[in-house]
Amino acid sequence: MKLAEFIKKELSGWGKYERIIFPSILLFIIILSFITGDNKVALGSAICGISYTILAGKGKISCYVFGLLGTFCYSYISYKNGFWGNLALYIFYCMPMQVVGIIKWSSHLKKDSNEIYKIQLRNRERIIYFAGAVLAIIILYFILKNFNGTNPLLDSVSTIMSILGILLTVKRCIEQWYIWFLVNGVSVLMWIGAYINGSNCLATILMWTTYFFLGIYFMNRWKKELSD
Repeated sequence: MKLAEFIKKELSGWGKYERIIFPSILLFIIILSFITGDNKVALGSAICGISYTILAGKGKISCYVFGLLGTFCYSYISYKNGFWGNLALYIFYCMPMQVVGIIKWSSHLKKDSNEIYKIQLRNRERIIYFAGAVLAIIILYFILKNFNGTNPLLDSVSTIMSILGILLTVKRCIEQWYIWFLVNGVSVLMWIGAYINGSNCLATILMWTTYFFLGIYFMNRWKKELSD
């Protein structure tokens, strides 16, 4: 597929309100970040992360381009703020999973819209994933606590649930949005705490808050598509 044709398909299938609201969200965060003198790496992470979420919600494979860029930025700010669980997650898991996502999604695209086919897990699979995540959270909590990480409980929940959310995203499962609902809420609290403690990360707080509401929106969109 030629680049021009690929871009044309990636820009197709957007609703009237989506064309207005999504760019407005990005513009608002950029303006507010410059007004408050926010960290520019945090701003870059926010722009890439929100673009990734929007494109992934639309089922567009180009989301992984922004996913890779955002991963580099977010790894840096996690390092600067001592969130070791998030740092390890993004370096050793998120980066390679962006490549895996491109490979997996490319074989499940609709020819007309270039969007992915969505699926949902069986109940047995949901139980297995949930039980495994709870066990992993407990183990990681004690590891991070031993390394004196910043807020090890929230960091461990955010890290493990993010691992599960990314896996379900690559698998094209609607259950990813329930996971992101939890991850985004926890991450907002985690970064508000960092901001209160002096970190210049307003754009990161806005990024996770935006993720939270975008997750709810796309959860409902995927539900509607799977029920049709």
